[in-house]
Amino acid sequence: MSSRGRRKAPHITPKSKSRLSPGVRWLLTLCVWALIALLGLVTFYATDLPDVREAAAAPRQPGITLVSRDGLTIATQGDIYGAPLQAAEVPKSLIQAIVATEDRRFFSHFGLDPLGLMRATYANLRAGKVVQGGSTLTQQVAKNLFLSPERSYDRKIKEALLALWLERKFSKEQILTMYLNRVYLGAGTYGVDAAAKRYFGTSATKLNLYQSALIAGLLKAPTRYSPASDPVLADKRAKQVLLNMANAGFLTSAQADKAWTQGAGWVTATRLSGGVGRHFADWIMEQVPSYIGGIDRDLIITTTLDLGLQRKAEERLEAMVSGPGKAKRVGQGAVVVLSPDGAVRAMVGGASYGDSQFNRATQALRQPGSAFKPFVYLTALDMGLDPETRLMDAPIKVEGWSPQNFTQDFAGEVTLSEAVARSINTVAVRVQEMAGRRRVIETARKMGILTPLTDRPSLALGSSEVTLLDLTAAYMPIANGGFAVLPHGILYIRDTQGRVLYSRDGGGGLGRVVKPEAASALNRMLAGVITEGTGTAARLSIPAAGKTGTSQDFRDAWFVGYTQDYVAGVWMGNDDNRPTDRVTGGGLPAVLWKQILEAAHGGA
Repeated sequence: MSSRGRRKAPHITPKSKSRLSPGVRWLLTLCVWALIALLGLVTFYATDLPDVREAAAAPRQPGITLVSRDGLTIATQGDIYGAPLQAAEVPKSLIQAIVATEDRRFFSHFGLDPLGLMRATYANLRAGKVVQGGSTLTQQVAKNLFLSPERSYDRKIKEALLALWLERKFSKEQILTMYLNRVYLGAGTYGVDAAAKRYFGTSATKLNLYQSALIAGLLKAPTRYSPASDPVLADKRAKQVLLNMANAGFLTSAQADKAWTQGAGWVTATRLSGGVGRHFADWIMEQVPSYIGGIDRDLIITTTLDLGLQRKAEERLEAMVSGPGKAKRVGQGAVVVLSPDGAVRAMVGGASYGDSQFNRATQALRQPGSAFKPFVYLTALDMGLDPETRLMDAPIKVEGWSPQNFTQDFAGEVTLSEAVARSINTVAVRVQEMAGRRRVIETARKMGILTPLTDRPSLALGSSEVTLLDLTAAYMPIANGGFAVLPHGILYIRDTQGRVLYSRDGGGGLGRVVKPEAASALNRMLAGVITEGTGTAARLSIPAAGKTGTSQDFRDAWFVGYTQDYVAGVWMGNDDNRPTDRVTGGGLPAVLWKQILEAAHGGA
């Protein structure tokens, strides 16, 4: 066969061998499966993410802020939010302080910050404990708005996914706006505007550099670094934030030092009560629904409290109970100070609110002893007797009961003025029986005693229980010439938009309840208690009048009195009704009353 007719065998190129080694092939396979697993994990958690719209609009408890009559914050309740602000509306220094301290790559990362996470991990491993966090501001927004505060891997994964979603959905400025308006900043405040108003009495739009640093410093530990909790620690934290700003290039070191030097003194002078007036705040909070009905919005309540006087009253009471009172087996006390219109200027419900929230000024029912006698004598004066009317200080028996004097002796014939000044029991009972117990009860009622009064001979000596607030207010008609007042603590109730929901019109006057002549006569008699009677320990450098009271077995000791500008009452005793070591109203209560009234009139 010729070569022309022979078919040429096809050329077959042998298969080239793979360039990938088995190890590389296994690595690629592993990566593919890891990617599939990661996608599956993301899909799993993505289906379990919260409804963003529903979470962002979650209901919250309306916030209530109580302020003193001069605008100082006394207490807050609920969640306190300020005015919603755009990031562009707050000072640049506040944004810089937050970014420098919390997330320096905020404007460049995609929601997660791998470099920041690695840095935090290294710092934590090196320290052997958690000293830095790796969360970005976007992650914090995700956590604050949509997730619970629990610490778990599930929550961290959801937090990361939500951060990626937020970065895709919103601009950096929008995310920052969400953060500024919703982040918790201590003392019940949410958002920078609420914090600015709480700590500095101003809008967040007006914060200076130091104030911006202090608020940014709260983000690490809002309660710990709050000026309401520890002004000194808050100031140290603000200094650190200023240093952070310098390290981030937002300030020079000189500018940071100057801002801290100028601002350091402001912390202790911020508009805070420092926990003062807590018993008063509780008393006010209980009344709010009766003034405006249901609470369905944030409220700002302007009260009658004089915060400076309140602080002094608390300090004086605590010192008296823990010092001289402790030596005399006195465990508790209470103080009420009213202005002539019935406004509560100070209310101390106990020696320590932290130890006991029970308000002994408004809730405790105690026997007033001889502090009740003014109502007995006022009834007699209203009937025509006068301070010079003479009656016998001698043994008397009424319905089988014989009252005894504190001195255990009898003085014979005395004037009513002498009987009041020396707190003679027998004369008070004689006057009561002459006037009639029902009339005495009516007098006490119209003067302001609201608790039940028992018709029995010992009524004249204060055997029926009263509250300190009622008893103090009931002395007001004696002090002001015959007009009863309603003790009150609220001036205005507004919402955060400035709408007035309640406003007190005028004072707390309830009209005339005592004839002017009778009130004037009793006023002179009670002045004698301080100048020459049982209450000389309460003597002031200005005209004053009042009455001591001591219940049976020295269980309660009172002093209630007044000047031209204030009516004040003091009670001391024990919650379990144990007797004190012979403490009388003319002793420790009179001394404490003097201290508080001196402070009220401008003393130390």
